[in-house]
Amino acid sequence: MTKHSRSQDNPKNYRVAVIPARGGSQRIPRKNIRLLDGKPLIGYSIETAIASGLFDRVIVSTDDTEIAEVARQFGAETPFFRPADLADHMTGTTPVMQHALRCLIDEGKTPDQACLIYATCPLLTPDDLQQGLAQLNEFTAFCFSATTFAFPIQRALHIQENGELAPMFPEHIGKRSQDLTEAIHDAGQFYWASTQDWFDEEIFGPKSKPLMLPRHRIQDLDTEEDWLRLTQIMALKNRN
Repeated sequence: MTKHSRSQDNPKNYRVAVIPARGGSQRIPRKNIRLLDGKPLIGYSIETAIASGLFDRVIVSTDDTEIAEVARQFGAETPFFRPADLADHMTGTTPVMQHALRCLIDEGKTPDQACLIYATCPLLTPDDLQQGLAQLNEFTAFCFSATTFAFPIQRALHIQENGELAPMFPEHIGKRSQDLTEAIHDAGQFYWASTQDWFDEEIFGPKSKPLMLPRHRIQDLDTEEDWLRLTQIMALKNRN
């Protein structure tokens, strides 16, 4: 068995992990290979995917030669480069994954199942990926990481064009939190599906199922403030 070999829970399935990592991140430049606690950020995702024991191949989809070199140093493959029209800030997750899968299909071996893992989730664990696969195998089209909103979204406020404050949902603004339906959101860590469903189904469609994760293990990385908070979380994690 290679170090990317799949686990024995369902040995007939050929599985791949795909980690998208474009070079042109705008809000945090070079985010995907920026050092976090001494390690390039993408290194955490690669190591977690490998440690899960679920994948025959761990592949990084990038348009950037430096990111590709770092990815290989951590044990991932870079068998293709992502074209420029799929490497701008407007491109969504699904087209990038479909491109990667088409490249693998063209090689002559189609994965049975594929997991897209973001390069920006150092708090993701191998167990999360294993639980996600278990849920996928319960006849689910997609399994993705999710968490709860910290505050009832029905009581959100917004500032109108005239500068005045207004509730987004006036019918709920006076209700108690416990009387409102708890809302969840995509945690932006991983997305499991069969190869076929990556082309046929919607990630957040009726056949999808979330794997709920605690809020303290979810961190967006869109601003320097986000990065600072993550460095503090990692420091606490390492100290404990």
